[in-house]
Amino acid sequence: MDGVDERIAESEEQLLTRHRRYVESVPGQMYRITRADGGETVGSVGYWRRTWRDTEVWETGWGVLPEFQGRGLALRAARAVSEAARAAGSHRYLHAFPSVDHVASNAVCRGAGFTLLGQVDFEYPKGHWIRSNDWRVDLETGD
Repeated sequence: MDGVDERIAESEEQLLTRHRRYVESVPGQMYRITRADGGETVGSVGYWRRTWRDTEVWETGWGVLPEFQGRGLALRAARAVSEAARAAGSHRYLHAFPSVDHVASNAVCRGAGFTLLGQVDFEYPKGHWIRSNDWRVDLETGD
């Protein structure tokens, strides 16, 4: 597939399962990232509940279409989703787990005020383990 890392490409069944999780009534929220000039959807960002190291936290993730990358959209979206998770209450921490090799997403975490806690083995998608950075924002203090 052109432009897709086949090691993590999801089957149609996996995509449908993930889509069902997004539309079910669960804690958290998914958002479209849109262009200001016309409202064209250029990506998505969201946060959802996860148990991480025996603690309930928010997890976040984002994606911007390739033709819109490099414009700071993911950075603005990550900052906005941090504020949304803070306003939602419930959990003290918001985590992001980009692959250690994903330079752009790690830069977004750094620029959005996340603190790097270190590297971890992380399952994404289900059944596929990757080496990720564990980035965290303390939603109570903003650190």
